[in-house]
Amino acid sequence: MQQQSVTLTNRLGLHARPAAAFVQKANQYRASVRIRAGEKEADAKSILSVLALGARQGSTVTLTADGPDEEQALAELAAFLAAGCGEA
Repeated sequence: MQQQSVTLTNRLGLHARPAAAFVQKANQYRASVRIRAGEKEADAKSILSVLALGARQGSTVTLTADGPDEEQALAELAAFLAAGCGEA
């Protein structure tokens, strides 16, 4: 199991579009992936769970991955969040 923290740069945080893109990316990995924002934790492969976090720009989230491709999942998902989830 590995963890990595990242600060959200998307100006609207993890709203519907970036959350959906993040969940889609998380579902590409066999590892179990969790995301924590403050006291809330969610399954990174569930859009409803990720949206319920209410993570905003500037929030620090912690990703936890556990499984056969955990290192790759963690590195790529953290980079995706740090880069704004593909939005300008």
